[in-house]
Amino acid sequence: MNNIIEYFSNVPDSHRIILICTSMFLLWNIENSIGLNFNYKKWKHAFTNSLFTIFDIPVQFLLGIAFVFSTKWATAHHWGLLNWFHIKNMWLLFLVTFIVLDFCEYVYHVIMHKVKRLWMFHLVHHSDRVIDVSSTLREHPGETTIRLSFLVLWVCLSGAAFWAILFRQFIQILSNVFAHSNFRIPVRIDRIISCVFVTPNFHHVHHHYQQPYTDSNYGDVLSIWDRLFGTFRTLSAEKTIFGVDSCMKECDNANFKNLIMMPFGKYRPAVVDSTRREELVLDKTLQQA
Repeated sequence: MNNIIEYFSNVPDSHRIILICTSMFLLWNIENSIGLNFNYKKWKHAFTNSLFTIFDIPVQFLLGIAFVFSTKWATAHHWGLLNWFHIKNMWLLFLVTFIVLDFCEYVYHVIMHKVKRLWMFHLVHHSDRVIDVSSTLREHPGETTIRLSFLVLWVCLSGAAFWAILFRQFIQILSNVFAHSNFRIPVRIDRIISCVFVTPNFHHVHHHYQQPYTDSNYGDVLSIWDRLFGTFRTLSAEKTIFGVDSCMKECDNANFKNLIMMPFGKYRPAVVDSTRREELVLDKTLQQA
């Protein structure tokens, strides 16, 4: 365990970049073999989504400084929930840290859906008409700012150690890329895995274009919170249509300039009326980018 702590206490940012690129490359090729949808311009779709990283990098750098400062301050002052428990076993400490931070991510995700102006930033991610590994990159820089600000808050409240957060982030990267993959795993296997962990089958439901599915399956790495708090739902691949019913036009969901400006426009609520879900059933061709 000491070697793990030493590694994640000093891990360079390049290792995270290598991890996300490697995982995306592997799952991209799996999608090419067993993907749910082959009828879209995959490279064009990936290019649009990858443009967000250019704007996200400065935000991640600046708030990364605040993140490092908050972790060092919490450790130096023995501040936060985890420090108050004085957990000596490092494996147990990591497990508790992982669970606490994962719950915080669940809370953050719910807030992004329920607060109108925050939803407009998160809508950029949800408006993607085809979910694949590149969708992991589709995060508005405004949402990146909000997400990392919440992370700093969670660190201050929990007192999580720097190495434990970085260790969790490596697992989180793999989980998020996997969850957005454009394939589903066999139902019988998924029923077992998704009892605890988020899978593509689980997360695809969250990206369905209409309520109540849009506001369900909020889990980040662990699926247990949705089951505990009643936000868990299932939907077959055949019935799942990606996107948001308020942003189904290509000019809204595939134009990078319009996506960047989307959070500053008029509020676009997802449709809540369940009867409209039957009236607005769209053909699968709408999933074409």
